[in-house]
Amino acid sequence: CALLDTPEFRGTIADHPDFDAGSDAEALYDAMKGFGSDKEAILDLITSRSNAERQEIRAAYKSQFGKDLIDDLKYELTGKFERLIVVLMRPPAYHDAKEIKDAIKGAGTDEKCLIEILASRTNEQIHNLVAAYKDAYGRDLEEDVIGDTSGHFKKMLVVLLQGTREEDDVVSEDLVEQDAQDLYDAGEAQWGTDEAKFIMLLGNRSVIHLQLVFDEYQKIAEKSIEDSIKSELSGDFERLMLAVVQCIRSKPMFFAKRLYKSMKGLGTADNTLIRIMVSRSEIDMLDIRECFRLRYEKSLYNMIQDDTSGDYKRTLLKLCGGDDDMAGEFFPEAAQIAYKMWEISAMTKVQLRGTVRPYQNFDPASDAQALRKAMKGFGTDEDTIIDIVAHRSNAQRQEIRQTFKSLLGRDLMADLKSELSKNLQRLILGLMMTPAEFEAKMMKKAMEGAGTDEHALIEILVTRSNQEIQEMCSAYQNAYKKSLEDAIASDTSGHFKRILISLAQGAREEDPADMARALEDAQVNVMPDNKDIEQIIKKEMSGDVKNAMFAIVRSVKNQPSYFADRLYKAMKGLGTDDRALIRIMVSRSEIDLFNIRKEFKETHDASLHEFIQGDTSGDYRKTLLILCGGED
Repeated sequence: CALLDTPEFRGTIADHPDFDAGSDAEALYDAMKGFGSDKEAILDLITSRSNAERQEIRAAYKSQFGKDLIDDLKYELTGKFERLIVVLMRPPAYHDAKEIKDAIKGAGTDEKCLIEILASRTNEQIHNLVAAYKDAYGRDLEEDVIGDTSGHFKKMLVVLLQGTREEDDVVSEDLVEQDAQDLYDAGEAQWGTDEAKFIMLLGNRSVIHLQLVFDEYQKIAEKSIEDSIKSELSGDFERLMLAVVQCIRSKPMFFAKRLYKSMKGLGTADNTLIRIMVSRSEIDMLDIRECFRLRYEKSLYNMIQDDTSGDYKRTLLKLCGGDDDMAGEFFPEAAQIAYKMWEISAMTKVQLRGTVRPYQNFDPASDAQALRKAMKGFGTDEDTIIDIVAHRSNAQRQEIRQTFKSLLGRDLMADLKSELSKNLQRLILGLMMTPAEFEAKMMKKAMEGAGTDEHALIEILVTRSNQEIQEMCSAYQNAYKKSLEDAIASDTSGHFKRILISLAQGAREEDPADMARALEDAQVNVMPDNKDIEQIIKKEMSGDVKNAMFAIVRSVKNQPSYFADRLYKAMKGLGTDDRALIRIMVSRSEIDLFNIRKEFKETHDASLHEFIQGDTSGDYRKTLLILCGGED
């Protein structure tokens, strides 16, 4: 969701039409006097006034009652509700100053807070922040940041603290191509990275200029600037530069992702949630809501409702301003740009990277002999089997199978099946099959027995190319003496069956317009120039049809992100969906598992390596970790 900065108001909190600072100050005083306090009156009043009006109320409260309003609020309120109300009463620059002060005080540093604030603020907001920090703490913000950070991360923070980014009307068209080339030369085109060039360009050029540079960079490098940053940089510096790029592309989407991460999983990052909801409520909360719904298929309002409680929840919901799901609220300008971005992404070349590559000193005869030795006699040498199978490409494994048969007169797959057990057996056998054999087996498993694994059917058929589908259909026919189309037809029904059979024919037009045609085939009227496809699917479809169409959209937008979400769902909560875990790790290890790892880290704030390590065990875990290829 790439929303353009427009002069129109996109916040949820605006000036109150009949504002009277003195009357409001008296109302707050009455709400807090006596035994207990009227919390609902406090939150209703404060969330229906702009920050500028709140400052007038604070001044009026002081002059009328001789007391500090924030002190009284702190005394009367408690917990997260108190923190949220107090933040609303502070001027934005002073709240940013306090957040940064808290982020760098004590033993550790909250780098994520520093990154979020300094990457997303305008020049004016940065200047106000620096002045507020000096006023509140009598210290120089730049000096404190320098004293608490290091390396290229520190250098970029210092550049951002200058607040000297060119304004958006500064677009040097003659420099766009040169800047894109300079970024390419500083990273992808050389051994090592010229971090200073990244810092200079990303820290100083105007937002609109850099958006054009990123487009030009894509043409030169045949990959996005984000992918280059992920491969060239690391640690906090990588996270900071990605945040800068995300804010240049779309601040609303940047904040939507931050809000999602603050609430997903166990526990809530309340400081982050409060900071964003307050700081964006008068700027772009409507756009953040729209980006949130587009990306996560759930309204921000609903997620807040599910993740918080009490007066704290009620206040956050007031700042949110409405439930997009319930009200059917729709922002055509946001959706139109979102569709365009989806259409472009479908045609954009992205450098996909696997984690398993051909073994350099490959000798199929030696490997075949080593595998036989590992399975002979009493006991099995699982370490040798894992080491060989997981470190060879699939093409090399097929050579080992053939050599094992010709040298030893035995079926390697049968031997492995008899020697290994449970998940390790399924994983190793999956690696030893050809991709087409493996996919055919996975389709068979998804349809056999009492129930059908619709998610597996969707995942396989939606994400495979026409050629991969055709090879899988041939493998299915050879292995099970039945066409895949007939198997699908007998195991599914209705629109869902028609969608799957259409995909199984392996004749899909690999074109962005295909989504519109697919929706038309499902009897949904679509106007791609002014409709939000995901919202249409959500409103017009249900059940497995909706799941299939969502999978098509999401895999076209960003296939590694789709698989990252599938892996997360396979391992989160109680129990592990080992079949899905094996299927994805095997099938993507030579295609885009490196990209999937990066998307997993970005979306779920934890490495895929960590998830596998915590969710599996023994030789099964060891093999999965080799396929994973490393920690992020």
